[in-house]
Amino acid sequence: MTESYVKKLSFTLLDAIPDKDPAVQEQVCSALCSLGEARPEEMLCACEKYLRQHDKLAHPYRAMVLRAMETVLNSHIHELDKDTANIVIFLASSEMTKTKELGCDWQRAASNVLVAVGKRFVNQVMEEVLSKFQPGILPHCSVVETLASLSISNAFGMVPFLPSILSTMLPMLGMAKQDAMRVVFCCALQHFSESTLEYLANLDQAPDPTVRRDAFATDIFSAYDVLFHHWLQSRDAKLRLAVVAALGPMSHLLPSEKLEEQLPKLLPGVLSLYKKHAETFQVSKSLGQILEAAVSVGSRTLEVQLDSLLVALHAQICVPVESSSPLVMSSQKEVLRCFTVLACCSPDRLLAFLLPRLDTSNERLRVGTLQILRHIINSAAAQMEVKKPFILSSMRLPLLDTNNKVKRAVVQVISAMAHHGYLEQPGGKVMVEYIVHQCALPPEQEPERPSTDGEETADSVRLVSIRTLYLVSTTVDRMSDVLWPYLFEFLTPVRFTAALTPLCRSLVHLALKRQEAGADTFLVQYDAYAHANLPSPYAVTTRLLVVSSNPYLGDGRGAASLRLLKVLHGSIHPLLGQRWEITVPLLLEYLDEHTKETLSQKEWEEKLLVFLRDTLAVISDNMWICQLSLEMCKQLPSYSGTPQEKNFLYKCIGTTLGATSSKEVVRKHLRELLETARYQEEAEREGLACCLGICAITHLEDTLAQLEDFVRSNVLRKSIGIFSIFKDRSEHEVEKVKSALILCYGHVAVRAPRELVLAKVESDILRNMSQCFSTKVLGIKVETKDPALKLCLVQSLCMVSQAVCSSAQASAFYFSRKAELVAQMMEFIRAEPPDSLRTLIRKKAMLACTYLVNLEPALEEQAQADVIHGCLHSVMALPPESNGEDSMCQEPLYLDTMHALEDLLTSLLQRNMTPQGLQLMIEHLSPWIKSPRGHERTRAVDLSACLLQYFLEHLHVSALVPFHNLGLLVGLFSPRCADTWPATRQEAVGCVYSLLYLQLGYEGFSRDYRDDMAERLLTLKDGLVHPDPTILFHTCHSIAQIIAKRLPPDQLISLLLTMFEGLVDPDKNCSRAATVMINCLLKERGKVLLEKVPEIVSVLRSKLQETQEEHVLPAAQHSVYLLASQHCAAVVSSLLGSPLPFDSHTCALWRALAVEPSLTTQVLGLLLEKMSRDVPFKESRTFLLGSTPDRVATLLPLAATCALYEVVSAPASGTAVLELYPQLFVALLLRVSCTVGVQLPRNLQAKEKRSTGTAPVARNLDPCSTAVDTLQALLLQGGSQDVVQRVELGGGWELLRTSAGHENGVTQLASAMAKCAGPRLPLLMKALVCTQDSVYEIQRVTSTAFLAELLSSNVVNDLMLLESLLDSLAARQKDSSASVRRLVLRGLANIASGSPDKVRAHSSQLLTAMISGLDDGDDPHSLVALEAMVGLARLLHLVEPRDLRSVLLHTAIRIRPFFDSEKVEFRTASIRLFGHLNKACHGDCEDIFLEQVVGLQVCTVHVHPPPGARGAGGCLPEAPAGRS
Repeated sequence: MTESYVKKLSFTLLDAIPDKDPAVQEQVCSALCSLGEARPEEMLCACEKYLRQHDKLAHPYRAMVLRAMETVLNSHIHELDKDTANIVIFLASSEMTKTKELGCDWQRAASNVLVAVGKRFVNQVMEEVLSKFQPGILPHCSVVETLASLSISNAFGMVPFLPSILSTMLPMLGMAKQDAMRVVFCCALQHFSESTLEYLANLDQAPDPTVRRDAFATDIFSAYDVLFHHWLQSRDAKLRLAVVAALGPMSHLLPSEKLEEQLPKLLPGVLSLYKKHAETFQVSKSLGQILEAAVSVGSRTLEVQLDSLLVALHAQICVPVESSSPLVMSSQKEVLRCFTVLACCSPDRLLAFLLPRLDTSNERLRVGTLQILRHIINSAAAQMEVKKPFILSSMRLPLLDTNNKVKRAVVQVISAMAHHGYLEQPGGKVMVEYIVHQCALPPEQEPERPSTDGEETADSVRLVSIRTLYLVSTTVDRMSDVLWPYLFEFLTPVRFTAALTPLCRSLVHLALKRQEAGADTFLVQYDAYAHANLPSPYAVTTRLLVVSSNPYLGDGRGAASLRLLKVLHGSIHPLLGQRWEITVPLLLEYLDEHTKETLSQKEWEEKLLVFLRDTLAVISDNMWICQLSLEMCKQLPSYSGTPQEKNFLYKCIGTTLGATSSKEVVRKHLRELLETARYQEEAEREGLACCLGICAITHLEDTLAQLEDFVRSNVLRKSIGIFSIFKDRSEHEVEKVKSALILCYGHVAVRAPRELVLAKVESDILRNMSQCFSTKVLGIKVETKDPALKLCLVQSLCMVSQAVCSSAQASAFYFSRKAELVAQMMEFIRAEPPDSLRTLIRKKAMLACTYLVNLEPALEEQAQADVIHGCLHSVMALPPESNGEDSMCQEPLYLDTMHALEDLLTSLLQRNMTPQGLQLMIEHLSPWIKSPRGHERTRAVDLSACLLQYFLEHLHVSALVPFHNLGLLVGLFSPRCADTWPATRQEAVGCVYSLLYLQLGYEGFSRDYRDDMAERLLTLKDGLVHPDPTILFHTCHSIAQIIAKRLPPDQLISLLLTMFEGLVDPDKNCSRAATVMINCLLKERGKVLLEKVPEIVSVLRSKLQETQEEHVLPAAQHSVYLLASQHCAAVVSSLLGSPLPFDSHTCALWRALAVEPSLTTQVLGLLLEKMSRDVPFKESRTFLLGSTPDRVATLLPLAATCALYEVVSAPASGTAVLELYPQLFVALLLRVSCTVGVQLPRNLQAKEKRSTGTAPVARNLDPCSTAVDTLQALLLQGGSQDVVQRVELGGGWELLRTSAGHENGVTQLASAMAKCAGPRLPLLMKALVCTQDSVYEIQRVTSTAFLAELLSSNVVNDLMLLESLLDSLAARQKDSSASVRRLVLRGLANIASGSPDKVRAHSSQLLTAMISGLDDGDDPHSLVALEAMVGLARLLHLVEPRDLRSVLLHTAIRIRPFFDSEKVEFRTASIRLFGHLNKACHGDCEDIFLEQVVGLQVCTVHVHPPPGARGAGGCLPEAPAGRS
């Protein structure tokens, strides 16, 4: 970088300093410093120039620049040239004195720059500063501060200037009137004195070694006089502290005689400041300096002032400390330094003052005195050497103090004593014992609780004591002979148990140090210490081994004890060294690998017992082993307060007895143990049992003999005396003894050699166990209700069964009492409370059953079922587990119990490893898998997963056989993949996974084969963790796809039927999952289910009736849709087989078939076929043979009609309805016609009556009404709403339902269709024409009536349908039905209304038809002729006259007989027609016609007698042109 570049960069950075953001300011200063590191001179010059050019830059920013310059100067002062230094000095001097404000940061920063330059260029700086320090003128305060700072930073450079500076300054002291200025002068005098003392102390390095103290004495005394006699009296506390801070170093420069002269006033003056100031650091520091100065000159005045000094200083140490701030701690140190000075000059008077104060009961005084004592022991060792006995004896009362603060202070004093040889004196061991006692203090229950107000806790005392003991043992060589072997005395007493870890660590260090020093191999020479209370090697071994059983207690006493054992191998036994060098490190390594939380207590104790067994084998000295067993028995009572350790000691005793060859010793110790054991303690009972069990490994006969003797002794007899006030207690104690004995037998059985124990199981062990468990009262066997005794029996039976099972001869062993014992265990299990789990009885009883079921003889089938059912009910129904102490089902105990149940079920499954056996187990679990309680489902599915996994792992297929219950099992578990409990979902996937691999196994695949589809299940588990229903059910769909691809076809229906059961599952999620999976399976594999469609539909309907869940119905609809998509005819037939009337669910299923147009078309076609395939009704005579037969509807057409209604009513069916509109309309119209007056079958009539009362909303099942409703639904769905409304307004729908009004109803319908649905008529007419040949007269009548009415509308002409309609009607003129023939004539006559302009074109055809009608002789009621007369009357005025001439006469003659008819409608029609004929009569026929008129007149007069009869002309009024 060039100089100009550095300058530009510096200016750029400096311009950014005034930024408002403090972070930016800090970064700019940091950048300036970095630049100065690279180019210091250029950066300093740039800063100087910038500040000179920016004279108005604010003070805070100028201070930042100056501080950056100071940083660079401190790092690179030796690289600075003189010119640059002068520039910087001038700048800093100018900046420092620009303002007269006192103590601003800007001035201080400038002063610091001068001080930094002065480290090298002191002369140049002094020249500049002294120019502003002129005699007679009060200088700027920053100038004085700079001189003071320079004297500290560069004493060698500054001290030569001090005489002249002092001579100039002294007159200024009187000129300083402000306290702030006086404080500055005091600080300067303090620093001048300190730098002078430093200079004088290092004259050999000083540039001018001729400088002497005398050169400063006069000036310093003059300054002293001002400060002490004038300024010290100031009211300003800050000034007083500044004065006293200066007086301390100044006292060393005062002339000796002057100091001696001033001490009587100086010392009291300084001491008085303690009362005036809370912060006493400067006072104490200055006092210490004054005392040192006084001692250095041999002052006699000090002796006079000593008492007041001691009182004042002692009070400062004893004053309560409010905080532990550095200033407070420093003040304490300065006070203690004063005591050091006094101890060196007056040790006797100091101790005479201190030691009596140790006897006080005041905590503060005692603690403070102990602190001073510790300090002077350390700092004035030479003076205290001859005072050791005196000091030791004075500690008697403090050692008895129970205050924690005092204890801590005592421990610290003892630590100091240890370093200076005090503990080697008589009474020193008392101090060691005190330290050990404090190490043995119990740890605080809440060590994390912070102490308040300086409070000391017992835990802090203990920790300090532990550190002190270890420090003294390891760092103070002279303490080795004091502590060794004295510390051994503390190993075995129980009261020192908490101190074992530090004791062992100290002893290990001491032992190793002695070995390095070449001590004898036998580290503890008992002969040499015969007078000492040292524990024997047996006691040490026992103690250290037992406390190692709880290795992490007491800050890791297990490892510490083992390390001590290792180094003491020579003292324990000479043969152990080499072996323990291998075994002990392995134990220590095991402890290092674990923590308190991860260590298995059982495994660790077993390792220790193996270590003990190995040790005894190496020693192989029967006498030594007997001595060890004796010592172990002696120590048993010591561990009454620590049950776990006592339990382990029992195991050690058993191990030791097992290693001895002396049977007499074994019997003696076992007898004593049985007689002296504290049977009330559970851990002791367990320990005793373990002891006998371990002993039985090598002494089975002796162990059983001692147990037998004890059982037969009077100890088991209850106190039954009438005056026994302890009866209940003694009974309770006897129960505990029995519990222990039963446990002993169990442990003996499980530990003794298998080849020996089988012969003893039933003859000795079980017999005595049974005797202990039950007693006889008056010859009746009475069993105890004590739960502890029950538990012991269960545990022991479990161990006995385990022993038998693990024997090599187990398969040949016939256990005659097996069924009895299993029944006993089940009784215990059933007796447990069903709503809580607080004991181990369930778990242990199930474990016993687990072992027992594997023995011969096999359990009967019913007994096995009872075991499974009883155990499942006992565990599954328990409330959810938790970790709380007050919970009804604690998690650790619950987990153990579940594992026991799992082992039992697995053991039972193992005896029948077939698909049937697996299904049997799952059937027992099935009610729990479907339980409404989530925790029960989770447990059941978890157990099922374990059983399936076990079955899969142990699957052996010798021949390819079908896994026939795969579908059933998969159907049971797969819906659980969506259970509301996440744990259940996970396990359910595992179950399906195992089942698919079981199927592959039965198909012949090897066990290590991995199927891609099945493996996908594991990847889908993550989707089941997510609570989002969308993700959850999508995952279930994927699972169903996998199942569909891997399931054999023959298993599909059983899978579906099982899943249908899941639709009514109490867990809604599972019910939904079942629907998702069912529909997926139907979609994927539905094609193979043709034969099963009826069964599936039937099950679906039944499940819909069982559940009210909203989601099931839409899913069932989709299922039916999927089935119908593949097997439409089968689904339709199955649904048609549903009972009538259709319930709401069946109706919903029908509507599901209308979802997709092509399927709907198929369904509608099939329903039309079903409706027309069977006869619409059957006739039956109910009463007399001559009565009219009743018409009863047939079921299939009726069901098809109902189904059509549901399908057509569905909104989605619109497309298909439009496509089949003509066929549907015609078929339904004809269905209406043929059901008029038709009755329901009797069974349906009764059902209809019942449903009327229970379900008023149900649809009417009347055949005709059903058909009419369906026809209406068709019209509505087909877009013909207007037709429906029009017919409704005319009452047509009701007319259609009745025999009398049916024709009119059809007529209204046809009229409405013609008016509102004309475009549909061509196809409708075509379809109707095809039905005119129907075998049913009523259908022909209906179709003819509909077609006939169409001719009354002009729309047929517009649609060019007239000709075809006429032809169709004309073709029915010869119909056998008079009603059809009549309607044909009506229709032909309707042309007059609908197409009058077409009448003449077809007049010949029309007239011929009408004349034929007049001649119809097959109609006994002449209704055809009536219709012909009415029709002719409507047509005559529209026909050409010439066309009438040929028929006129014939017509007149033909109607003549009707003039005389009794029926008014016949007379009316004939007369009206005759009138129309009269109008049409012209020419030749008039005469003939007139003859008919005369006859008519006579007839009219006859029928209508006068008065007022009119003439012939009047009796023939003109008939109306048409029908009303």
